Amino acid sequence: MIWTVSRSQHVKDWSTFYEQSGYTRTPAYAETMKYCRRLEAASPWVHVTSFGQSLQGRELPLVILSKEKAFTPRAAARTKKAIVLIQSGIHAGEIDGKDASLMLMRDIAITKTKARLLDSAIVLFAPIFNVDGHERISKYNRINQDGPEEMGWRVTANNLNLNRDYMKAETPEMRAMLKLFSAWLPDFYFDCHVTDGIDFQYSVTFAIEIFQNIDPELASWLRTSFIPVMKSDVERTGNLVAPYMGEREENDLSKGFMFGTAGPRFSTGYGAVQNRPALLIETHVYKPYKTRVSATYAMLNSVLGTVNRNAYSLRMLNVRADARTASIAANGEYVPLRYATIERSTSIEFKGWKTTRTISPVTGQLMTYYSRDTVSVMLPYFDQVTVTDSVSVPKYYFIPQEWTAVIDVLRAHGVSLKRLKTQTVLNIDSYRLTSPVWQDKPYEGRHVLRCASTPVHEERTFPAGTYIVPTSQRTARVIANLLEPSGPDSFVYWGMFDTIFERKEYYEDGVMERIAKQMMDADPSLRREFEAKVNSDTTFAASARARLNFFYERSPYWENSVGLYPVARYNGNL
Repeated sequence: MIWTVSRSQHVKDWSTFYEQSGYTRTPAYAETMKYCRRLEAASPWVHVTSFGQSLQGRELPLVILSKEKAFTPRAAARTKKAIVLIQSGIHAGEIDGKDASLMLMRDIAITKTKARLLDSAIVLFAPIFNVDGHERISKYNRINQDGPEEMGWRVTANNLNLNRDYMKAETPEMRAMLKLFSAWLPDFYFDCHVTDGIDFQYSVTFAIEIFQNIDPELASWLRTSFIPVMKSDVERTGNLVAPYMGEREENDLSKGFMFGTAGPRFSTGYGAVQNRPALLIETHVYKPYKTRVSATYAMLNSVLGTVNRNAYSLRMLNVRADARTASIAANGEYVPLRYATIERSTSIEFKGWKTTRTISPVTGQLMTYYSRDTVSVMLPYFDQVTVTDSVSVPKYYFIPQEWTAVIDVLRAHGVSLKRLKTQTVLNIDSYRLTSPVWQDKPYEGRHVLRCASTPVHEERTFPAGTYIVPTSQRTARVIANLLEPSGPDSFVYWGMFDTIFERKEYYEDGVMERIAKQMMDADPSLRREFEAKVNSDTTFAASARARLNFFYERSPYWENSVGLYPVARYNGNL
């Protein structure tokens, strides 16, 4: 192939659909891919491929940029360069990242004004993650958003939100992304969004995990080296930057803002449990589309610049984080599962707009109206986190082979599994799950579950074929978050073990009544316990079913497996 583009070729010859539209429109899937293929044809640094397929049969595009033409994970590893994965359109209506990425790819590979961004890095661009949502295009998809003229839809074709699917991984798009992540193990993960909410002067806000849910050495580097540089870089381009801010109390900014950990169902929280920095940026929905795309471009440029300057040290931070995670069980350490933001604040300068609050003739309630008169105030910022639940990590988890959906998800996350070759009897730890309560309304297609648990220590027989999950691997945090029932995104929470709560055999009253008499005749102490409960508990005494259940639950016919968690923890040697 002959590449005909010269270093001096003018950018206007390579203007994107977005630029040609006067910065008001975003290209459809076909037009986006046409531009990417044109980049590939013009530059040996660009390779266009697919990392999977959507529910509606569209290819999930991936554009790889490498000066060495290292277009596979193995080839990339040989370069010893940092790998950056940049995704756009996980919420396809929030598509600023795609148009910023197309321009940045051009400026790297064609005009080469940003060619230095490949000096010490290989960059993977996923310009449209939610491809089916992207093609459900309409000018009415995001009521709050100022452009583009038409945009895609938030969720996938079957109405699931990809940025809630990182752990349960039930969409083909997310399974594909997780396999891409595991194959390439990017040193930095970048996720582009647009935020709703209060109005302010900032063009872009950001979130990145710097708490107990990520390796402490990575957290320290992000706090002290990465965030200050990124903020300074981007603000030099004229874009105001702030941390992602959630109001502590709606319609009362004087109470300040809070910022805590993101669960692993989200991109940033998932990066943390995979021992990788994951940056979420949220351009501001009320800003014009051109402003938002420019701010995204500035963020991408800054992050890639920082990664290039710190490529070796970042790679080593990640290597050490993986090694520490793989040794958690051997060192008897705990993995945090749940967190809370504590009642201790610092002060943060908030750059907003002057507001008025008046009664709306529409709602009949006080409404906040924003002017364009600037205001700058110091407000309390609650950004300190404590761990509220953690778990010791065993050497191994055992999973019966019939739980195939669970096994498939673990594999998608890059978890290494083994299998028992012969039947084995072991003393293990597990849980009995009790008091299950399912959420009434579906959340991401599931009636999520909360329950209590009681530790169980018992002897269990494991057949040949049982899956063994060693925790001496870099994915130990992912494993614990999925397999420990109390995890906020565990398999139990997402309903993937719901059938263990179902009884499958039942008694006829006459049969159980006869057996109850036999049990009382054979065991006087049981008779006394029953009679005492009848005399002390009027609700129990009035219920024939409760009386019979008293004996059924103490009989050999009771299904002892109800609520017994089938996943076992084992700390012995194999």
